[in-house]
Amino acid sequence: MEKPENARLPTVDACIHPSGGLEILSRAEVARLADTASGGMHDLMRRCALAVLTSGSASDDPRAAQELYPDFDIQVHQQDRGVRIDLYNAPAMAFVDGKIIRGVAELVAAVVRDLAYRAIELGAEGYDPDPTDDIPPPPGARNLETSEGITDAVFGLLRNSRVLEPSEPNLVVCWGGHSISREEYLYTKEVGYELGLRGLDICTGCGPGAMKGPMKGATIAHAKQRKQRMRYIGVTEPGIIAAESPNPIVNHLVIMPDIEKRLEAFVRIGHGIIVFPGGVGTAEEILYMLGLLLREENAGIPFPLVFTGPTSAAPYFEQIDRFIRLTLGDEAASRYEIIIDDPVLVAQRMLAGVNTVKGYRLAERDSFFFNWKLTIPMEFQVPFVPTHEAMASLDLHHGREPAALAADLRRAFSGIVAGNVKEEGLRRVEEHGPFEIHGDPDMMEALDALLRAFVEQRRMKIAGDYVPCYRVVA
Repeated sequence: MEKPENARLPTVDACIHPSGGLEILSRAEVARLADTASGGMHDLMRRCALAVLTSGSASDDPRAAQELYPDFDIQVHQQDRGVRIDLYNAPAMAFVDGKIIRGVAELVAAVVRDLAYRAIELGAEGYDPDPTDDIPPPPGARNLETSEGITDAVFGLLRNSRVLEPSEPNLVVCWGGHSISREEYLYTKEVGYELGLRGLDICTGCGPGAMKGPMKGATIAHAKQRKQRMRYIGVTEPGIIAAESPNPIVNHLVIMPDIEKRLEAFVRIGHGIIVFPGGVGTAEEILYMLGLLLREENAGIPFPLVFTGPTSAAPYFEQIDRFIRLTLGDEAASRYEIIIDDPVLVAQRMLAGVNTVKGYRLAERDSFFFNWKLTIPMEFQVPFVPTHEAMASLDLHHGREPAALAADLRRAFSGIVAGNVKEEGLRRVEEHGPFEIHGDPDMMEALDALLRAFVEQRRMKIAGDYVPCYRVVA
């Protein structure tokens, strides 16, 4: 997506009449939505919509699309039948013979839907109750000062996005990097194909690479099995969608308010997780999941977790495994299985694990579509803002409870993700230099080795030479 000097990329004006959640609104709700879209939420909506319209971009710089299409705009207008979304100077790549691609139009509508729900129902920052206030809470407001309130907000966002279905458990979450080798990508397709043959649906972070491959493989398998309703769920958040635009196979897009609610959404709706090779974002996801599974309250909850890749990825998972054992202990390593170069076995293990989850949910009378039993404490739910001060103050030392250490390790990797691909994180690093990460010498040595390996294997960025946004200090 490199723009020739003095050239102008072709654009199109269009309007969308969305269905599925936006068409059945009162006049007052539509008016509030339009006010939101033209106010402080407008720039966020514009950036997210542009990311959807440039799906397939080879860039993971969140500012690239904005520079290529500086005149793009999106407006939401009130109509008695619901809303109308107007696009101005939209990328022509999202259109065929002047008509917007149907799947792209649905994803643009999903952007408006999710950001509108966040603003209207949760408020810009959620609802912070003050008993001395005479001001009533906004309709449907959630109390984001408690763990239960945050989980309730996650549930509300997912329900509004229509991804919560009272059907048989069959949703496999696939984590992995957006910047992976061709061999690794083809392997993710093979695994997705085997999952699809067994009737399993796919949920990923919605972007390219290991987030696209399993969905692409599953589409062929689902077609062979004549599956009528296929779910390819992409869960993202505003800070990362511009760097990881939704791949074209996603048919359910969900934009959570922040990375912590995104991670909670994965583990609440998924019935098992497969981890493919990736970079710091994948390491963050692994540490999040292990931090939850290591908690005493979650010890008896079945949750299949498989790490897998082609033969060439074996050293990658060996290094991940060593890092986990050094920092979190052997108990953490006992919660996952590593399978190398065997897509059939991966799918068989996952199907068996999902069936175990089904039996447990039936015995506990827990829902199939939302994992209420899983305990997620506040340290895994409160949004982490990766400032230089916050990154330097992370407590990465031995002697802590493994779950608590996992929470801070997760924050360290989250900060590096922000410094790599999120606009705000990029700006902080440009202004103040790289983040500093402090901790015990052996832990910092292992962390530095892991991060260096990610850089050498080009797992940090898709394009261009990678300049580290961090510095490890023992």
